[in-house]
Amino acid sequence: MRETQTDDDMALTTAAATHGPASVPGRAARVSVRQPGKAEQHPQAYLRRRRAIEITLAIGVPVALLVLWQIAASRGLIDRRLYPPPTDIVSETRKQFSEQHRWHDVWVSSRRMLWGYGFGAAAGLLFGYVMGMSRLLRASLEPTLNALYTVPKLAILPLFLLILGFGEEPVIAVIGVTVFFFVWIQSMASVMAVPDGYREAASSFGANRWQMFRHVLLPASLPQVFVGLRVAAGVAVLTLIGVEFVFAPGEAGIGYVINQGRQVLLPKQTYMGIIIAAVMGVIFITIVKVIGRLVAPWAPHERAGEQGMAR
Repeated sequence: MRETQTDDDMALTTAAATHGPASVPGRAARVSVRQPGKAEQHPQAYLRRRRAIEITLAIGVPVALLVLWQIAASRGLIDRRLYPPPTDIVSETRKQFSEQHRWHDVWVSSRRMLWGYGFGAAAGLLFGYVMGMSRLLRASLEPTLNALYTVPKLAILPLFLLILGFGEEPVIAVIGVTVFFFVWIQSMASVMAVPDGYREAASSFGANRWQMFRHVLLPASLPQVFVGLRVAAGVAVLTLIGVEFVFAPGEAGIGYVINQGRQVLLPKQTYMGIIIAAVMGVIFITIVKVIGRLVAPWAPHERAGEQGMAR
């Protein structure tokens, strides 16, 4: 049996719908009150404390791992011959840099990486922006470049050796080709992702092709382009070590040092080379990141939200 609504219930329902719960007799209004947190009350102190926590974690986690590694090797929990503790690796590094001039290997690898990265990034930016702005060029070149992108880059090292000889050029060429594809894909995608509203606004003011590129496409795409450049910086180090495993002109380079330690069963030397390669990668990526912030200061970054809150 369906119940019927009385006149009083209908009046309460109408009043609540029209004026809200506060207008209904016998009902108290509900007001949600949010108390300001520490971030709003003391923004500068909050940011300093947050930054201190982040730095502590960034330093503390790797230090804790090294300490655990040292304890495990010292107490025989892991084989010290295969997994030498960090103290032994530090001693070996100091010895090799003083006796075997490992700075020369660092310089040779850095030079190869920078030349390869420079050529590959320049070509990738050129192709990325031109193809991003031209649909006809994308239709003409993209299928071929996609096919070449899937080819393992170490597989074309023998071709470069036959064409360029057995000097530094093949190593630089392989690094450059690898970097090219990463920069090209990201640059082209960044240009194509620029909102149509930006293009239409510039066109309505009579912007020509160069002005469209200079004042619209370039500023809007630079943040994502530098993301690709940072990724390519890490890839350049990976490719460098891989190529020097296979072919190291003059028997020099960090990849050659790592591979030599593997061949003659010197794990300390191998770990030393791995650590040096990791440090090189971190430094190179950080440099590209800093350049990106200087060139495109309007780009969002990790602490943009916190800095905005502080202001």
